[in-house]
Amino acid sequence: MRWENLADDDDSAGRAGAAALFAADAVTTRTFDTPEFRGITFHEIRARSIVNRVPGASRMPFEWTVNPYRGCSHACVYCFARKTHSYLDLDTGLGFDSQIVVKVNAPELLRGHLASRRWQGAHIAMGTNVDCYQRAEGRYQLMPGIIAALRDHANPFSILTKGTLILRDLELLKEAAAVTEVGISVSVGFVDRELWRTVEPGTPAPERRLDVVRTLTEHGIGCGVLMAPVIPFLGDHPDQLRATVRAIAAAGATSVTPLVLHLRPGAREWFMAWLGQHHPHLVRRYERLYAEGAYAPKWYQRRITGQVHELATEFGIGPAHRGAARRIPAPVAPAPPEPTQLTLL
Repeated sequence: MRWENLADDDDSAGRAGAAALFAADAVTTRTFDTPEFRGITFHEIRARSIVNRVPGASRMPFEWTVNPYRGCSHACVYCFARKTHSYLDLDTGLGFDSQIVVKVNAPELLRGHLASRRWQGAHIAMGTNVDCYQRAEGRYQLMPGIIAALRDHANPFSILTKGTLILRDLELLKEAAAVTEVGISVSVGFVDRELWRTVEPGTPAPERRLDVVRTLTEHGIGCGVLMAPVIPFLGDHPDQLRATVRAIAAAGATSVTPLVLHLRPGAREWFMAWLGQHHPHLVRRYERLYAEGAYAPKWYQRRITGQVHELATEFGIGPAHRGAARRIPAPVAPAPPEPTQLTLL
């Protein structure tokens, strides 16, 4: 394992010569024999820096990130961040899912950074590389200190997560939202439970994530949904898209943003191996669809985006309504002989 290769920019491509994030002799490796952590190894480190600049060539709409963890027990087979584990000579497949780097001093580092005269109070994004509310956060509890530091300096920030643990920090988020701009997004690419079980085995179920959206909205914190990824040929049928957008709207989301699956190196190999095992008849179709690189063709992306935007407008969460949480009634079926409660999921 090459700790010296872990650069101070988690969102970079691991450029040669970058400064090491921490000293190799500052690593403590732990395992915990509890059901939720069985099979997972944690590498606790004291990082040298925590605020990372996003490379200029990135497609990300933000410049600075904070990532308290590296590797992710959500184990999403498509995760684009898998490649980052190779910089440590760690496996980008099962190793990414089970070898978790924990920057145990992240809150104190961030507080010091925000207090620096050089820091101008730019927006900080979290959950952009791996999920900051993954399972490890339940034990290490780094996010309360991080949010408190951002609150105390009135520094704007955003969080993207698939984790329901964010509700633990609801009061802190409300306090931060009273003094600065806070953006919360939950990732829900589909509500198909069978698809969820196979491609996102370590995540809370989609309906539980939508409960997070509902709870945040009810407490006055607007929450959007990143409908990601839309998975070609497995989660892109019009009926699947409709069911997902309907459920997102019913949860009170302020917006919905579709994002088609992209397969960067590291993630591509792992996903295609999974596809060959579970859906071998789709391998050739994927090879053709992604023949030009990591991203699906523009025509396909435009088609999915158009369909989702039409559905969002139909259900009251289209672009014209951004920032205003909406709810829709549950669909009404023909009256049965006895009262029946309908469910979306």
